[in-house]
Amino acid sequence: MNALETNARLILYLDIKSPYAYLAKDPAKQLESEFGIEVEWRPLTLNIPSFLGSARVDEKKQVVEQNRTPQQWQSVHYAYYDVKRYARLRDILIYGPRKIWDTSLAHIGWLYAKARGREFMMRYLDHVYEQFWKREIDVENIEEIETALSLSGCKIGEFRDFADNEGKSQLGALQQDTSAAGIFGVPTFVIDKEIFFGREHLPMIRWILAGKEGTAPDISY
Repeated sequence: MNALETNARLILYLDIKSPYAYLAKDPAKQLESEFGIEVEWRPLTLNIPSFLGSARVDEKKQVVEQNRTPQQWQSVHYAYYDVKRYARLRDILIYGPRKIWDTSLAHIGWLYAKARGREFMMRYLDHVYEQFWKREIDVENIEEIETALSLSGCKIGEFRDFADNEGKSQLGALQQDTSAAGIFGVPTFVIDKEIFFGREHLPMIRWILAGKEGTAPDISY
């Protein structure tokens, strides 16, 4: 799967463990409704420790394990302050995760649901995102991912084989393609083979989809 090629007008890369991606999900769905398009939804599994270090906290929010510099902690604290500020405006509940999760299995579930139909994929994404940020799903546990798939309407009899074989290969190939294309973070939008990183580009994406009528919007930092 080429990272920039698709029959869809707009590609969107998300990672379930990214709160910024979570905040971009529903606006992207609104673009679909507004412009009568189907976004090509693709997972991208981030390696967060490579740029923000790692940490684990207990139920009392006490750090029990960490590998971060003071500057990295400052970036993390601000990021969640910023995310929660915008989440409150949309009545979205976000609890900071207690560790850096590996979302590969959840993303394989995403690909499994996607192969069975767009409606299954969207129900799966809505469910897993909400449950993850409420700390109500273990995205590294295959039984919990199977439950999420089942609740989304998917038959799960073939999922474990898919997760061990085809799904793992698909996700790995997708990771390689996105890296080769220079896609490094989420949310990333690709429209007309042009890459836009960050939900601050949503006004520009909407302007392009609308036929570039009027003055182009400035970036919404």
